Amino acid sequence: MQTVQQLLQNNNVDTKLVSAIDAVLEASKEISFLLQKGAMSGILGSAEQENVQGETQKKLDVISNDLLKDILKDCPVVAGIASEEEDFPVPANKDGEFLVIFDPLDGSSNIDINVTVGTIFSILPSNGGDASVEKTYLQSGRNQLAAGYVLYGPSTLLVMTTGQGVDIFTLDPETKEFVLTDAQSTITPATQEFAINMSNQRFWAEPMQNYVADLLAGETGKLGKRYNMRWVAAMVADVHRIIHRGGIFMYPWDSRDAKKPGKLRLMYEGNPMSMLVEQAGGMSSTGEMAIMDVQPETIHQRVPVILGSKEEVEMALSYSK
Repeated sequence: MQTVQQLLQNNNVDTKLVSAIDAVLEASKEISFLLQKGAMSGILGSAEQENVQGETQKKLDVISNDLLKDILKDCPVVAGIASEEEDFPVPANKDGEFLVIFDPLDGSSNIDINVTVGTIFSILPSNGGDASVEKTYLQSGRNQLAAGYVLYGPSTLLVMTTGQGVDIFTLDPETKEFVLTDAQSTITPATQEFAINMSNQRFWAEPMQNYVADLLAGETGKLGKRYNMRWVAAMVADVHRIIHRGGIFMYPWDSRDAKKPGKLRLMYEGNPMSMLVEQAGGMSSTGEMAIMDVQPETIHQRVPVILGSKEEVEMALSYSK
């Protein structure tokens, strides 16, 4: 079976880009091994501090962030790093060609109850910019050279694209290599599953409230079919389900805080997941435009997210027209 490196080589991916991807995977393997040990490795519980987002960090948030940061800084092709857990960009190597952006541990509220979490990453060209300056990182999602996530579940999976479709790899616990287990995965255009945090329903805009009401009405409603709701509270898990069997994932605009029109971060979550979904034949949107067409204004910018099976995303968007 092919390893990640073998597949990338066969696809003629730039060897320097492969080195940057390898660095992400090296850190992800360490995170996976720590998670397997659970409480025995002393990683559970709160770190009793907040990140730049004002969120209480888990111990493994901090550990994962430091692992990725240290390994990426040692990779000569990496010019700079931006993390959801860091206030500012972190410069790495002045001659590096890539910027690596990541959410070190998506869904970290699930750690203590042994439910799926993951690492999301995006790789951009540095374009010779100053990697200590935020402006260098403010590129649209269309500039991404690679994107993916590592899912830490019953098995550890890598789901990745370099713009040549979406491939899924499984970490072999014996060889400690990611091997190809599902090539060119695609998202079904239609679905009967949706994922949304229903506790926020009262804050949504009216079109989204109407759409979800019709989903809940099932075969007796406007959409004429029964839907099942799924919600893991880890974007990696919800998107992974969609890549495997279709569905729609939504964290739409809500009225709780005018400074935060969306919950999810454009550069750490919205863009990499949108690249994966589009490469797998799906669709992603803020509700007004394609997520990867948004021009970032800050590295920690938030956006509404609607993504998944193309026909269902189009249906959701039609309620706003």
